[in-house]
Amino acid sequence: MKLLSTIKDPTFTKREYSQIDRFFISYIKDERDLPFIYLTIRISLILIPLSVLLFMPFVTGWMWGAVAVAHFYVSNFVFKGPFGLMLHCTSHRQFFKSEYDWMNNYLPWVVAPFFGHTPETYYSHHIGMHHPENNLEDDDSSTMTFQRDSFRSFLAYFGRFFVVGVRNLLNYLRRKNRPKLATRALKGEIVFGIVCVGLCFVSWPATVLVFLLPLVIYRLVAMVGNWTQHSFVDFEDPGNAYKNSITCINVKYNKKCWNDGYHISHHIRPAMHWTEHPTFFQKTIDKYAQNQAIIFDGLDFLQIFYLLMRGRYDVLAQHMINVNGTFANDEEAIALLRRRTQRIPLQSATVLQPEVATVAAA
Repeated sequence: MKLLSTIKDPTFTKREYSQIDRFFISYIKDERDLPFIYLTIRISLILIPLSVLLFMPFVTGWMWGAVAVAHFYVSNFVFKGPFGLMLHCTSHRQFFKSEYDWMNNYLPWVVAPFFGHTPETYYSHHIGMHHPENNLEDDDSSTMTFQRDSFRSFLAYFGRFFVVGVRNLLNYLRRKNRPKLATRALKGEIVFGIVCVGLCFVSWPATVLVFLLPLVIYRLVAMVGNWTQHSFVDFEDPGNAYKNSITCINVKYNKKCWNDGYHISHHIRPAMHWTEHPTFFQKTIDKYAQNQAIIFDGLDFLQIFYLLMRGRYDVLAQHMINVNGTFANDEEAIALLRRRTQRIPLQSATVLQPEVATVAAA
């Protein structure tokens, strides 16, 4: 195991802004979100034009193939992660000021479909269901009832989400009397479907590459992420964010994807700005120790998923942070990891919520 060392994940440092920085800051609610502006501009000037080119009748043969390869690379290996987590951050915290509220539609309605996000569905699922239910029984993306170190179980989890996930989300929102969110999600699904059908008459290969393949990839990646973030769940206290989530520190992923590795603190304070998580983590570290929270140093979610599917608990334990001597040795940590990946029958789950209010006030 590791001892807690210097945190190298990004935080906010005040700097002198250029004239163009100040121009953009005048439109957004929080100056710390300025990097989102430049990421949005890059996507708009690179990925969207590449997508449009694939539909152009004069782009054929080897030229179409070259554009397709460039598009696939840029979409999936340059922008997908940063955009997905930018959408996540701006779902929790309004991006543009209220007087420019119409601009808040640009990411979910214009940009998001190029990454496989149907408009409004992410917001309705994540804000309307996942956080209120906190991976418990009524959360349709809950991992509790699955054996979380089994690839076969993951395939069942992903398959259910991909086939009936939207239907279950709509049913949940209606059952919980959240009709506006249900309407937003349904509207987004319908509009996305109509647009894709229409574009198939222009060029079905381009439609598949630009919209439909990203839809499959995004929903797979989203489920890998959620599965890993909630792979280790305490049977006796599944509603405790310290015991049903994990934290990943000192990874490149946090620099690229806005500190998304801090999933425990995100569930404790969902609206906390992404730059504040490393500091909050250090200030509340004793809470992590008291709850035997699982913290990995140097591993991101994809690496953890891979190791978990291979049953490499030894490697996982080597990257765990032993806060305040919580664990006597690696064997004790491995035993905890194995115990928290066991399937939890719903009728046996004890629904206890963490002391969120107490921590939030700290």
